[in-house]
Amino acid sequence: MTVALLCGAGVGLGLLAVVRGLFPPRPPLAVALARLQVGAAPPRPLATPPPPGEAGGVAVGLVGVPLARLARRLGLAPRWLARDLAVLERPLEQHLAEKAALALFGLLLAPAVAAALAVAGIRLPLPVPAWASLALAVGGFLTPDLGIHADAARRRRDLRYALGSFLDLTVITLAGGSGVEGALTDAASVGHGFTATQLRRALAAARLRREPPWAALGRLGQELGVGELVELAASMELAGTEGAKVRASLAAKAASVRAHLLADAETQAQAATERMSLPVVLLFAGFLVFIGFPAVIRVLTGI
Repeated sequence: MTVALLCGAGVGLGLLAVVRGLFPPRPPLAVALARLQVGAAPPRPLATPPPPGEAGGVAVGLVGVPLARLARRLGLAPRWLARDLAVLERPLEQHLAEKAALALFGLLLAPAVAAALAVAGIRLPLPVPAWASLALAVGGFLTPDLGIHADAARRRRDLRYALGSFLDLTVITLAGGSGVEGALTDAASVGHGFTATQLRRALAAARLRREPPWAALGRLGQELGVGELVELAASMELAGTEGAKVRASLAAKAASVRAHLLADAETQAQAATERMSLPVVLLFAGFLVFIGFPAVIRVLTGI
């Protein structure tokens, strides 16, 4: 049964590869424009796979790299996954290697348990381990995506906190008489960590390309899936290059980011309070049972 399922999955993947080869997905507009630019350097990935000498490098090289190449060629890598991996600075090759390892572990776990039970004298019907191995393989293949999404959400929340501080520093620098590009560069050079590094990299790329800084910030927001950066770039583009308008726009955006973060913190606090109500109710019910149990037993034994 397991062999038949694996053969069916292989045939389905082959048919999907044939369809993708005959009808390739349309590339995004940014990629098509980058190809038309003469001498344009290819975009540098935010993360690189570990070398073969490090832990996990062999598995990434043997499994992750071919799978990533196939996924990019067939267009099977979703955009939200690319954004989450970019936020976490994790290469696609490593992520696909983890998915393949967990899927293989789930596929072999059920037959191993069934074999151990058979040695112990307990024989299970053949469909039970077959369907269990298939379900565990699918679950193991999808589990890393859930972990990636949760970790990326936490990283984006930290990025929004740092973005609020970056906007405040930019407004202060603009008030001191600096230009828009100089104020953004000075504010980004102060901080440390992932957010400051990405902002400095985007602003440096904007200087090299001779484009406005808000264009680079908007592109960075799209790559990382941070809507606040995209909105910031749009508001700065509407404000233009006049210092007073840009300063007012940045101050309003900083206030909006802080209000959003405050509302998010209040929502999380209320959710935590609601989650704590169930243990309190269970504890109170257990206390009532502990207090009333002797009386109930005495009444029942006295009847």
